[in-house]
Amino acid sequence: MPVADPRPSTPVSAIPGVGPRTAEALGHLGIRTAADLVRHLPMRYEHDRGERTVADVLAMCERGESPQVALRVEAASVRHAPRPRPRTEATFEDGTGTVRAVWFNAPWMRGKLHPGAAGILQGKAQLRGRYLEMGNPRWDPVAPGAEAPAREERLRPVYPASEEIASAAIERAVAAVLPALVPQIEDPLPAEYRASRALPPLGECYRRMHAPADMDEQREARRRLALEELLLLQLGVMMKKRQMHDEARAPAIAVGDAVDERIRARFPWPFTGDQLRACAEIAADLAATHPMNRLLQGDVGSGKTAVALYAMLAAVANGLQAALVAPTELLAEQHHASITRFLAGSDVRVELVTGSLGAAARRDALARLASGEAHVAVGTHALLVEGARFGRLGLAVIDEQHRFGVEQRAAMRAKAAGTTGEVPHVLVMTATPIPRTLSLTVFGDLDVSVIRSRPAGRQPVSTRVVGRAKEAEVFAYVRTRIDAGEQCYVVVPAVEESASGLKDAEGTASALASGAFAGLRVGTVHGQLPRDRREATMDAFRRGELDVLVATVVIEVGVDVPNASLMVVEHADRFGLAQLHQLRGRVGRGTRRSLCVLVGDPVTEDAARRLEAIGGTDDGFEIAELDLSIRGPGELFGSRQSGLPPFRVADLEHDLELLRLARRDAKEWIDRDPGLSRPEHALMRRKLMQAYGDALGLGDVA
Repeated sequence: MPVADPRPSTPVSAIPGVGPRTAEALGHLGIRTAADLVRHLPMRYEHDRGERTVADVLAMCERGESPQVALRVEAASVRHAPRPRPRTEATFEDGTGTVRAVWFNAPWMRGKLHPGAAGILQGKAQLRGRYLEMGNPRWDPVAPGAEAPAREERLRPVYPASEEIASAAIERAVAAVLPALVPQIEDPLPAEYRASRALPPLGECYRRMHAPADMDEQREARRRLALEELLLLQLGVMMKKRQMHDEARAPAIAVGDAVDERIRARFPWPFTGDQLRACAEIAADLAATHPMNRLLQGDVGSGKTAVALYAMLAAVANGLQAALVAPTELLAEQHHASITRFLAGSDVRVELVTGSLGAAARRDALARLASGEAHVAVGTHALLVEGARFGRLGLAVIDEQHRFGVEQRAAMRAKAAGTTGEVPHVLVMTATPIPRTLSLTVFGDLDVSVIRSRPAGRQPVSTRVVGRAKEAEVFAYVRTRIDAGEQCYVVVPAVEESASGLKDAEGTASALASGAFAGLRVGTVHGQLPRDRREATMDAFRRGELDVLVATVVIEVGVDVPNASLMVVEHADRFGLAQLHQLRGRVGRGTRRSLCVLVGDPVTEDAARRLEAIGGTDDGFEIAELDLSIRGPGELFGSRQSGLPPFRVADLEHDLELLRLARRDAKEWIDRDPGLSRPEHALMRRKLMQAYGDALGLGDVA
């Protein structure tokens, strides 16, 4: 039954004017209560010019406008055409002129419209030749002798809708509950804070969003809602950071001059200035008894792994264990192989723990970690979340941070807590630099070290973007350089042949071995190969026993073969921008002049922009910003990747100043009230816990 006085929890089915079919359609949009309806905000507004005459509208259109108008008219003629495309055409008059209207696929108009019918046409008007026309306008009949109220000029909200329910139906449902709900909306922001930032009350903001008097009103309301969203996340991030600093304890890892010199003496090359600065920042964090929570970001090939290994060896030098967590088994295997080679002849024992290990080997490896016999563990995230126990874990390094969310990071830290109650220091690193806006949000709880310069001797990579028509020329040129002693990666998007028409690893390797690369040693590696075959193939390529490695994106990160100076990426338009930059980073690791050729014929504007961007710069920080502008923050770091709910109003691409303001305000707020425990902050705290409590691991905050 419809209710006269809706509450926020009132089901949409009880709202006056909302029938069962409308309620079901709203439910499919996630709108089940009156509160959901009020939170379903317009995506844009159309200027409804109000009631006009045909002559007025004709003059407006002749000036180049396409106004939204209401016309009080009478039907002069009506024609229903069932074929080839069902439509209804009608001509209307109002004494000042004539307007034509057409409705497509609208069989219900047959019974609603006939010559002589009076009513109001509402919609967008435009010129078709010398005639005024309206497409699919709204038709509201007026009974003979009845007076319909004049339409007022207004901003008409346009809502996210569906095939089941139109924006106009959502607008009517919102109008039925908005006046009653606005006074009931509690405002989580204290009045003093709202006054300091010139923010309207929350209820008034929703009124302005749904029924603004003008766009200035709407902009003020949107600013308030966006700031509140950003503030809520920043409060959660700052609260978590404060909690980690004040409450959690980690073992102090001393990195004095002697330890520093002994570790750096193992590296066969001098550290760059950026690497030395990062090591100093990490060493200062490790020396404290509150846990390090630092992000190490740098471009591909900048030497981040060496800095991470420096930190791991510092932990081992202090009698503690270190773990390196990678997002894929192949990357974990590569890290294990390179670290084992690096530490050959030392007393440091390195253990690999992945899902591919046999049961007995895994059991033995875990036992060595638990006893402390193994000093360094390398594995996938299963290493820290599926039962591995450490004698005393001092440092966890998480590689490719963008693939792990905030929630997963918190889980890793919790699982890794030792018997002493101490948690490990955490260093997360990524070769995909994080755009500055996102670094303030998803990664806002992290201190940041940046490596921009590349180690001495590394060569810049030339990048060429070519169409598929030039593929034969590309392979002919690459062949000449392989014959001169260089090695080449060929990257394909698919593991095996499918109906998609994309090149696959096995098929491409076979075709190249019998065609352009006949007589050369061609190997294949992809994620579906058994671990021993993957390792054997990678080792053969590294030793120079293979000339060409055909691979999927499993080589995206962590693979370091200095003599491999050539790369061809097939169907490059199918890869993401950051992914292409990562792949390109596999070459340019030696002293040879390196080349990356991207082969593709983009069919979408975004794909064309990606190839243009990757061909125009090799700066990973610039590419990160371009990727953000092309894909948008929701796509780049959406709720699935980050573990955080998406924003409803805030737009990270355009609200950077609001984000900075929210960050400053949140820091001051948490400095004054670390747990948001004051009575005036109770509602804000409740909203914060509902939105981010689980994702940020805030459930235990006092």
